[in-house]
Amino acid sequence: MNRDDALKQLSHIARERAFGSHVGSDRLIQAGLDALIAEVESPSLAMLAGLLRSEEPEAPALFDQVLEELGLFYHPPADPRAAKWAMAHWIAGQIADGTLDPATGTHLIWADIAYDLGYPEELQSLVSCHFNLDEWEESWGVSVEELNKEAVEAAKQFLSKRPAAEAGS
Repeated sequence: MNRDDALKQLSHIARERAFGSHVGSDRLIQAGLDALIAEVESPSLAMLAGLLRSEEPEAPALFDQVLEELGLFYHPPADPRAAKWAMAHWIAGQIADGTLDPATGTHLIWADIAYDLGYPEELQSLVSCHFNLDEWEESWGVSVEELNKEAVEAAKQFLSKRPAAEAGS
């Protein structure tokens, strides 16, 4: 893992946590270790990477400190609806760039976002992709790979319609 990969990993975990996913202390410590080995420099990084199993409860606070030091701490929008939209864009971005399995990503959008937003039209194609992937049968005459490609394309379409003001969030 190089420095850029390590920083991406830290940023990814920061967003996961900001959007409410539980990330275990072991994963936080491992990300710190990966970053340290990749020569990322932060005053608290060595402390995070060197935590012992008995010190795991300290990992979340140290991880947050490392994020602050590196300028990677992510604060989702305070408005709950805006935070859900930010999460949808983040997940769609991962589907589009291939870092998240389309079936997993479309499931997250359906289960964790679309319902809370009242199933908006903007998410309909991604929700449809979720159901196609979730309920797929061989008898349909279309491959799972083709359905995955459709989900990637739906994610790209969704992202292309994002207002420029939101693009940085």
